[in-house]
Amino acid sequence: MAQPRYLIVADGDFGPMTSKTANSVIRYLPDRTVGVLDRQQAGKTVDDVLGFGGAIPVVASMREGLALGPTAVLVGIAPQGGQLPAEWRVWLAEALDHGCDLWSGLHTFLGDDPLLAERARARGRRILDLRRPPTDLPIASGLAKTVEPLVVLTVGTDCNVGKMTAQLQLIRRLNQQGLRTRFVATGQTGIMIEGWGIAVDAVVADFIAGAAERLVLEGSEDADIVLVEGQGSINHPGYSAVTLGLLHGSCPDALILCHQSSRKYIGDYREAAWLRIPPLKEYIGLYETIGSAVHPTRVVGISLNTYDLSDAEARRECDRAERETGLPATDPVRFDPEPLVSAVADARTRYLETRSSSLESV
Repeated sequence: MAQPRYLIVADGDFGPMTSKTANSVIRYLPDRTVGVLDRQQAGKTVDDVLGFGGAIPVVASMREGLALGPTAVLVGIAPQGGQLPAEWRVWLAEALDHGCDLWSGLHTFLGDDPLLAERARARGRRILDLRRPPTDLPIASGLAKTVEPLVVLTVGTDCNVGKMTAQLQLIRRLNQQGLRTRFVATGQTGIMIEGWGIAVDAVVADFIAGAAERLVLEGSEDADIVLVEGQGSINHPGYSAVTLGLLHGSCPDALILCHQSSRKYIGDYREAAWLRIPPLKEYIGLYETIGSAVHPTRVVGISLNTYDLSDAEARRECDRAERETGLPATDPVRFDPEPLVSAVADARTRYLETRSSSLESV
């Protein structure tokens, strides 16, 4: 089956911090993105808006977007609550009539919408609701502890700080070093990019850890390292349950702590600040203590998001994070990801040594 060519809908919310799904698809699948629909930014290119992505156009209507030749329309924003804006139903029906499939990561499933479901059936098109979870998920039983690869989970100081991006920036370099590395997607954007996974924030609470466990077991096949996409933050008032489920279900051997350097309050990327973000060392203590209650783990590196800082400011923040934590720190998008690549490779070496000693003592 041919790879889809996406028209991304991000109307009214296309920007560096407000359209995570759109931005990530543009960054990692630019050759499969024909345009973005956003009436506020229409007439610009995605590079004008995001600072990357080249000359992909931003258009003002579904008709203009469909003229670019997409084979799928992708919902590129995930607003709080994941609800489908009412106006978009007409646009998405128009896309189905034009012969496009629909891809969505909203909590509202497009396939459950009578109008869209009937239109898709009549036109022979597919609706892919990437947040729809499997129906046969187990309760976690600790099986992720038993896998042979090193399991690395990204954890954060807030939502939308670069947990998925950090992992995706490491994969190619680790594989180039001969370390077979797989990325495990736990959110709708990662699933779009990787082609498989489970959106754990749509899973019933009792089964979040079980979903993480299943993903690690599947991702560990023919791998030396499994990179698990993190979600939320352990002290986020709204999303800590998903963070905890991933932490205990995936049984990571190592953690990478992700932080946006300029962010001072949880949630302030949506202008809805909740709590002041504690120092990075406090997060390290929290994640290592809570994670190790189930399986021994340690933070091995710091991944910073410095998109809104100058180069000089960004380098100072990396230096400051290294001094504060004693760990390697970098912005793996802006700068060389090598400090984190080396931290993961070194963690695997230690992991193999510990594993070998454990087997010899049996």
